[in-house]
Amino acid sequence: MLFADVVLPVPLPGMFTYSLPDDLCQQVKAGCRVIVPFGNRKTTAALVARIHETPPEGFEVKSVVSIVDAEPVVLPWQLALWQWVADYYMCSLGEVYKAALPAPIKKGKKPVAAAYGAATKPDGGNTAAAPLHPSQPLATEAPAPLFALDPLSPAQQQAKAAILAAWQTKPVCLLHGVTSSGKTEIYVHLIAEAIARGEQVLYLLPEIVLTSQLTDRLRAVFGQRLGVYHSKFTDVQRTDVWRRQLSAAPYDVIVGVRSSVFLPFQRLGLVIVDEEHENSFKQQDPAPRYHARNVAIVLATTHHAAHAHGTAAKVLLGTATPSLESYYNARMGKYGLVALTERYGQVLLPQVEVIDTKELQRKRLMDGAFSPRLLDAMRDALLGGQQVILFQNRRGFARQVECHVCGWVPHCPHCDVALTLHKRVNRMTCHYCGFTTDIPSRCPNCEGDDLRQIGFGTERIEDDIHRLFPDARIARMDLDTTRSRAAYETIIHDFAEGRTDILVGTQMVTKGLDFERVSVVGILAADTMLNQPDFRAWEHAFQMMTQVAGRAGRRSRQGLVLLQTKSASLPLIAQVVDNDFDGMYTQQMLERRQFAFPPFVRLIMVYVKHRNATTIDILSRDAAMRLQQLFGTRAFGPDEPPVGRIQSLYIRRVVIKLELTLPLAKARELLHRVRDELLAQRQYASATIYFDVDPL
Repeated sequence: MLFADVVLPVPLPGMFTYSLPDDLCQQVKAGCRVIVPFGNRKTTAALVARIHETPPEGFEVKSVVSIVDAEPVVLPWQLALWQWVADYYMCSLGEVYKAALPAPIKKGKKPVAAAYGAATKPDGGNTAAAPLHPSQPLATEAPAPLFALDPLSPAQQQAKAAILAAWQTKPVCLLHGVTSSGKTEIYVHLIAEAIARGEQVLYLLPEIVLTSQLTDRLRAVFGQRLGVYHSKFTDVQRTDVWRRQLSAAPYDVIVGVRSSVFLPFQRLGLVIVDEEHENSFKQQDPAPRYHARNVAIVLATTHHAAHAHGTAAKVLLGTATPSLESYYNARMGKYGLVALTERYGQVLLPQVEVIDTKELQRKRLMDGAFSPRLLDAMRDALLGGQQVILFQNRRGFARQVECHVCGWVPHCPHCDVALTLHKRVNRMTCHYCGFTTDIPSRCPNCEGDDLRQIGFGTERIEDDIHRLFPDARIARMDLDTTRSRAAYETIIHDFAEGRTDILVGTQMVTKGLDFERVSVVGILAADTMLNQPDFRAWEHAFQMMTQVAGRAGRRSRQGLVLLQTKSASLPLIAQVVDNDFDGMYTQQMLERRQFAFPPFVRLIMVYVKHRNATTIDILSRDAAMRLQQLFGTRAFGPDEPPVGRIQSLYIRRVVIKLELTLPLAKARELLHRVRDELLAQRQYASATIYFDVDPL
C-alpha cells in the first residue's frame, strides 16, 4: 500500500499521512492537490509532499478521497523552500502553504478557463481562453526584441561590469547607488542578458505602488515576456500567473511584491531585489513572518539545487540606502559590493537645507506645518512650472483630539492608542483595528467644549495647501487614498504627466518613484521618525529622509530639499544633509556591537497575547522565567511593546538575543517546547504564543 504525506493550510506542525486507494496510486504525484477527510469538516484540499510505503504507527490512517490535479501545481524545489521558511521563521508548513498559494488553488478548486489559459493584459485584465493543461504552451504575442535598450553611461557600464565580476565568486551582490543614478537601467540590461541565456528573472519590489511606473518601463522593452504578480490582482488573475509559470511558455520576467518569491519558476537565473532596505519586504501578520529579501536569496540556491542546471541563480540587491545588515554582509565579504556614486547625466544630488522649526515656532513664524522658507520655495517652484513633494509620515487630519481643559484624549476601546481624526469622513479612527466613532462635541470627562486637534496628518496638510495655494492642483498619496489599484495608479500617472502640482504623502512617496519635474521636496516633521523606541529608528529615519530627498532634481537641474526639524543639532541631520551613509553606518555599528543588536546577534521576539490583563502578566512572567532558564542572559523581558493592546488582546514579549554561531535548530526546539508546555496548561489554553525571527 502507498501512503501520501500531505500539507494542509492549517497552523499545525508537521504533515499528515493518508493512504492512497489503489485506483489513485498511479495518478497521485508530489505537488498535486488531493481531497482528504480532516477534523470536523467533511473534506478539505491538501497538497501532496511525499509518496512512500511506510505506514504510520499509533493511529488509524484515513484514505485520500480524490485527486484534483493531473499534474503538480507546486514544484519539488518549492516544497524545499517552504520547509526552509517554516523552519527558519518558526511557523508551521501549513502556514507557509496558506501564504504561498493563490486562494483558488489552496482551496482545491478545479481549474477554470481563466485560470488555465488567460493571457494577462498589460493593464492586469484577462483575455478569454479555452482550458489549457499546465504543461501545454500558451498562445501569446511575439516577444519584444531584446536589443531595444537605452545605452548605459560609462558609470553604469562600470557598475554592471563590477556586478558581473562579483558574481564570479559570490552569488549575491549589493548595488549601492545614489538616488537617480540609473540602477533600473542596469537591471534592464542584466534582465535582457538573462533572458538571452534562456533564464527567468524575478524582480522584487517592496510596494505595489512602485509596480505601475516600473512595469510600463519594462514592458516597453520586454513586451508580453513580462508578468506582474501582487495582491491587488484578483484571485483569478493571480491563479492565471501561477498556472502560466507552470506551463511550457512561462513569463520570462515576473515583477512583484514579496509573495512573488513563492511562484513556480522553472529556470530561474536572476533575482533582483530593488529598494532592498524597505521594511515592506517583511511580512508581519499572519505567519509566516518572513523577509522576502532573505527568502529570495535562499530561493536562488534552492531552485538551483533542485534543478542542477549549471550555476546557481544570481541575486542583486539594489538601493541608495542599504539596510545595515546587507551593508555589513557586503563589507565583510559575504556579498559582493558595487558602488554607483553619481547621478545619471551627472545631475547633482539635491541640496538639503535644514530649517529649525523650534525657533520659528517660538517666534510664531510657522503657518501650521510650514516654515516661511518652505512656502517661498514652493511658490517659486510652481511659478517656474515645477512640481513639489511634501512628506508627512502620518495619515489622517490630526494625530488626536484633546480636551484643552482636562487633557482627555479619545482612545480606541480595543487598542491602547489614541484615535486619529479623519476630517473628510468626519470620524475618528483606530489605525490598528479599524474602529471608528463620531467626533465628540463635548468632553465626556469635564463636559468642556474646548476640544482641540493635535498634530498634522497628510489630510490636514492637503487642506492647508489648498488654503495657501488655491490655484495649485494637489493630490494626496497615503493608505486612505490608495485603497484600490486604480487609485494609486491614477495618482502616480497624473503627477508624472504634470496634471498635479503638489503631491502630499506618507512614506509611500519616499520609495523609488521617478518624476521628471520635481524641484522641491519638503520633509515636514523629521522628528516623528526619530522619536521611536526602536534600535533601528536612526537607520530608518536616515533611509526615509534620503529616499524622499532623492525624488528632487532627477533630470537637468539640482533639486532643493527643505528638512524641517526641532532637532537640528542631531548628528543624523548632518548625515542626511551630507548624504553620509558611511558615517551613519559606522556610528550605528559601534552602538549595535556595544549593546548586542543585529547584525552581531540574531533577534527572536517571543510574543504572548491574551484577552485578560491579569492572565497576560502571569503568563508572560512564566514564559520569561522558562526562557531564561534555558537561554540564560540571552533572554530579556517580559516587556510591553509600544502598543500593548490590539484588537482587545493584551501583548507582552520576551526578546532572545542569539550569537550567530549558535545553531538555530536547537533554539527552535527549545522555543517550541516552552510554547507547547505553556499552552498545555489549562489557564493558558486560550492564549496565543508565536515567534518573530529577525523582527523589524
